[in-house]
Amino acid sequence: MDTYWQSDGQLPHLVNIQFHRKTSISQIYIYTDYKLDESYTPSRISIRAGSHFNDLQELQIVDLTEPTGWVAIPIKDGSVKSIRTFMLQIAVISNHQNGRDTHMRQIRIHAPVEGRHYPLELFGKFSTVNFQKFATIR
Repeated sequence: MDTYWQSDGQLPHLVNIQFHRKTSISQIYIYTDYKLDESYTPSRISIRAGSHFNDLQELQIVDLTEPTGWVAIPIKDGSVKSIRTFMLQIAVISNHQNGRDTHMRQIRIHAPVEGRHYPLELFGKFSTVNFQKFATIR
């Protein structure tokens, strides 16, 4: 990945993500590359959630050791598998080699999978003439 988000200034560096409605979040993925960024690579990240800037609660702190690629951060609130929030904050607390600025190449936020998926095989074989007519698109 050639592009990245770069901070400038004093630590901690903050990425604030606001949602229009209360959103369920189960995982955060952050793409970093220690080989390319070295001292710009985050070594300690704090994940915070809340309704707005004034009520953010720290969910967890993640320590990274020379990460390369996608880092998966599962988001849990106690025994609950996901959280519901209006705002998410990713705070870079420290960088490798005591770096001042930071690079994050991509951030992905995943919602939990809801509902059940039913494989079509449970409903029988779709091998009748009527089904076969619509098996392909012309």
